[in-house]
Amino acid sequence: MDAVGINWYTVEITPDGKPIPTYRVLDGVGNLIDGAEMPEISRDLARKIYENMVLLPTVDNLLYNVQRQGKISFYVGVLLSYSTLNSTPPTDDRGQYRELGVLLWRGWGLDATMAQCFGSKEDESSKGRQMPVHWGSSKYHFHTISSPLATQVPQAAGVAYALRRDPLRRGKNVAAVYFGEGAASEGDAHAGMLFASTLPSPTLFIARNNGFAISTPASEQYFGDGIAARGAAFGMDTIRVDGNDVLAVLAATRKARTLCVEKGRGVVIEAMTYRVGHHSTSDDSFAYRPRQEVEDRKRIDNPIARFRLFLHSQGWWTDEEEEELKSRLKADVMRAFKKADSAERGPLGNVFTDVYGGEEPWNLKEQRAELAQLLKKYGQTWEPWKAELNKFSDKGENLMQGHEKDE
Repeated sequence: MDAVGINWYTVEITPDGKPIPTYRVLDGVGNLIDGAEMPEISRDLARKIYENMVLLPTVDNLLYNVQRQGKISFYVGVLLSYSTLNSTPPTDDRGQYRELGVLLWRGWGLDATMAQCFGSKEDESSKGRQMPVHWGSSKYHFHTISSPLATQVPQAAGVAYALRRDPLRRGKNVAAVYFGEGAASEGDAHAGMLFASTLPSPTLFIARNNGFAISTPASEQYFGDGIAARGAAFGMDTIRVDGNDVLAVLAATRKARTLCVEKGRGVVIEAMTYRVGHHSTSDDSFAYRPRQEVEDRKRIDNPIARFRLFLHSQGWWTDEEEEELKSRLKADVMRAFKKADSAERGPLGNVFTDVYGGEEPWNLKEQRAELAQLLKKYGQTWEPWKAELNKFSDKGENLMQGHEKDE
């Protein structure tokens, strides 16, 4: 229909001119909101979700302190766990660095978590080569995290397109991708959404809007109605959900996955929350936000406390079980930490493997030789390198001499 007047439109708001609403099931004290429908959830599932939620800050607290002691180089708080995507077949996930909860939910375990952070010999995911919190597991369908922001978004769209083209997996699975509202400002995020909408593919975009892209508040990160408006602009089914409401996230992710599978198209979830911790151990968030604001949010809108109150109201949890859980999880985390802390580190030779097939190329031979010389020079004074001396020195010197002759 033709328009006869000059009318301006924006996709950042809903047709009635109001911001996209936030879907909720529970209020701040764990009660069902009037008119809200509780998603199907059993006592056992609810308790399992809650235990996973309590485990995450237990891991956070220990590894944050361990980083401060110099035992690991870096750490980023977990914050959220989208555990409801543990489906059959499992989703093919691309994450950022706050998705430890997904892996723990699927059975990855504390030993694997600590081994990755410490780069120990038992780190099966990255063989000690990745910096801490760059999780990955082929067994649990979670692609290894890389540091550059938003690279995982077009990767997920590509994986979903491959699923669509595979007759054995088409209509059965989705590719889920997790990213923050800061990463959503990268070009890769827009490219991934455009891909999944114009070449329809079952990509589930899960945006964690925690209010800050490192030090940039969301109010300065974008103009318009958040990340959810972008999903609608790209023609994808979209929902904004209270990320601190476990039941709302449960219902939203279940429905989103169903839509992805049935329509074979992208779906967007924007989970609204607040980052009560620092961005990482490299950050001091009190340099750009008031300390009292953080303390107030910890007290007023705590997702763990809210869900615990819900469990109490259902008769599914007791104070005695709470104390037992905290004690047990703390002991489990400490056991895994001590094991990783005392474990042998991954061999330095691993840095040269698994990239090229067949014969090692000349550039890696040169780098191996350079490492051998460094080991010979500094290996006796730096404890972690002592065990590597005999593995590299002779071979490395010969390789370097050969390279010099070639030149």
